Amino acid sequence: MSFNDHPHRRFNPLTGEWVLVSPHRTKRPWQGQQEEPDRSARPRYDKGCYLCPGNERAGGEHNPEYTGTFVFTNDFAALLPEVPGLEPQDDDLLRAEPESGVCRVICFSPRHDLSIPRMTREQVTRVVDLWISEFRDLGARRDIGYVQIFENRGSVMGCSNPHPHGQIWATKSVPMIPGAETRCQAAHLEEKGECLLCRYLKRELSLGERIILENESFVVLVPFWAVWPYEVMLLPRRHMASIEEMDERERADLAEAMIRLGIRYDNLFQTSFPYSMGIHQRPTDGGDHPEWHFHFHYYPPLLRSASVRKFMVGYEMLGMPQRDITAEQAAATLRELSEIHYLDREQA
Repeated sequence: MSFNDHPHRRFNPLTGEWVLVSPHRTKRPWQGQQEEPDRSARPRYDKGCYLCPGNERAGGEHNPEYTGTFVFTNDFAALLPEVPGLEPQDDDLLRAEPESGVCRVICFSPRHDLSIPRMTREQVTRVVDLWISEFRDLGARRDIGYVQIFENRGSVMGCSNPHPHGQIWATKSVPMIPGAETRCQAAHLEEKGECLLCRYLKRELSLGERIILENESFVVLVPFWAVWPYEVMLLPRRHMASIEEMDERERADLAEAMIRLGIRYDNLFQTSFPYSMGIHQRPTDGGDHPEWHFHFHYYPPLLRSASVRKFMVGYEMLGMPQRDITAEQAAATLRELSEIHYLDREQA
């Protein structure tokens, strides 16, 4: 059977789930959607933006005149640090538990018109440094068991403001998906005696067909079990359970890898490429977690153009995730793209 011609399913050892791959469907006639490159420009400062320096936020507070990164507690947080307890329950069908936590917002830059692919390595390194600081501070709290760092980019991903920013949701319990990755990585370490992602990265590097780019410290690839059309994982070469273990060189290399990937993403359909990006790393529940190998997930929805996206509906909602283009095809497409941003090429 050819992975490029016949339907098959692939296993995700990080979560224990499967994805259906239907490569023969890419042979359907497709006229292609012709779209002009997105050349829209935002101002460096927007007086109506609640994230720009000095502006009033929705909660009434004013941002400082920050010149680098800026973090604050979300004015409309999904989690609260203090939550009343529940009376003891003996109903095994109608279960509920209190969930406390902290939600923060991180502004990547004071400039309203930038995004990670349009920032310098030094600027993105400062974002990485702030992620590490927040992970360390929140993770040290006894009421925080997991720190989820993420970025939603683009209105299609529910991002309400184009100012470059991300979020942190820190919870008392470990969320469902990191919890599944914890169990799967621990089981793999117990059975094989080796880190799952260390083994996986060695296998991918030996094959090369799903590698997009790499530097001295990080590798960017389309995982064998990718669900979204241009889904990507970013992994450190060195076994590290959390981002706080990176040295200075690795932090700079991480920033470089994120910029290079971001430029390729923007170049794919010549638009500001939307995605949800998040860091998965060890829980902060007091355990050592030697099984954990931290990594980034990028989940972009676009499929064929800047406006044609993949929908997770029908069979995907009721049966299992499904994709048409293979991980190998997606990696080859991203690998062949320029690392010069299309807007810079047009200005040259």
